[in-house]
Amino acid sequence: MSIFTIDEVKKTFTNGEVEEQVLNGINITLQEGEITALVGASGSGKSTILTIAAGLQRASDGKVLFQGKNMTDMNQDQIRKIRASEFGFVFQSSHLVPFLTVEEQLLLMLDVSETKMRKREQRDEVEKTLKLVDIDHRKDAYPSSLSGGEKQRVAIARAIIHKPKMLFADEPTASLDSKRSKDVMTLIRELTKTLHITTLMVTHDEEMLPYADHIITMKDGMVV
Repeated sequence: MSIFTIDEVKKTFTNGEVEEQVLNGINITLQEGEITALVGASGSGKSTILTIAAGLQRASDGKVLFQGKNMTDMNQDQIRKIRASEFGFVFQSSHLVPFLTVEEQLLLMLDVSETKMRKREQRDEVEKTLKLVDIDHRKDAYPSSLSGGEKQRVAIARAIIHKPKMLFADEPTASLDSKRSKDVMTLIRELTKTLHITTLMVTHDEEMLPYADHIITMKDGMVV
């Protein structure tokens, strides 16, 4: 089932009197429970698509439809609420808060996403999510004591704890070695399928492409 549509999206950046069009009428449809990978050379526009789809910047023209609703027509507060409740994010760096334990990282996410849970329910949800990504044995650890792969598992747990519909992954394995990269992509694929999440991923690593259901190649702001 289609859940997300990028319809004739264009993006132009202005630098002084010079305009640069970085997206030239992009059309992408994302299906529930599938991973779509965006690939292409640096400057091809793949990261710009990701940030526009995630509501982190606005398109210059075109529409971004999430569950049939046009995000292009929404104000910043409406987009912020969708990002907090319906979207999850995983980046190249885990961006964990250094003075919070693994458990506290996820509890903070539940507060930010404004889930209507009591404290006991929150802790139960944290425990269940950490078990899902096989990192529950490290729930009392601080980021400084975690390996790179463990940090990324915590970041993934944090991204899905509020049960988002969409997962945006920007180079999620770029800082990991080959084995840990495959472990992380296996996990992302399993979660996408079992939780019926729609995942949009930017990657430069061709070894990660077999984990995707669809591959979209970008060049000069266009899908090729």
